[in-house]
This record gives sequence, C-alpha cells and structure tokens, in this order.
Amino acid sequence: MSDTLIAVALYRPHPGKESELRGIVLEHEPALRAEGLITEHPLLRMEAEDGTVMEIFEWKSEEAKDQAHRSPVVWPLWERMMAVAEMTNLASLKEAQKPFPVFKRL
Repeated sequence: MSDTLIAVALYRPHPGKESELRGIVLEHEPALRAEGLITEHPLLRMEAEDGTVMEIFEWKSEEAKDQAHRSPVVWPLWERMMAVAEMTNLASLKEAQKPFPVFKRL
C-alpha cells in the first residue's frame, strides 16, 4: 500500500481577484515540486462553474503534507492564496450535486 495521499484543493476567488488567484496557482506546483513534497504525477487544474479553481495532486506522504505547512517556500504562497480566495470544499460546488461532475480544465 502506498503512503501517498491524493489532495483536492479548492480556491474560490474573492470578487475581482480571479486573475490574481490564477497567477498564484500557477506558482503552486513548481513550489511543491521544488520542496520535494509531491509525486511525479501531473497536477491537474480545473475550474468550476462559479469560478472556483481546483487542483488535484499527490502528496508524497503525510509527512510531506505536514512539511508544506512549515515550508518557507510553500507557506507564504498559501498565505497569498488565502488573501485572494476562500479555501472551500467539494460539497460547496454545484457540480458536486451531480453523479458525474464536469469541470473546465485550466
């Protein structure tokens, strides 16, 4: 059994902050990779109907996930994300109410 963890991260931009959020999100994967926190599997970015940006990626381990919270590279990036977006969950999406939700690729 693998120690990796699949993460589904959702960021709902504050009004007028959509472009800024997208720019920050583009920095996320390189930061996680540079810190050695995620696996080699491709990160997937999607957008929901309401503009929520979603990322699906694979942490190398529970320890890697925890390490991200202490990373001097990743944590400041997350703070910038939180300044322009609400961290939300799958249940908050209209698409989540459907048996086979469909999202737009970013």
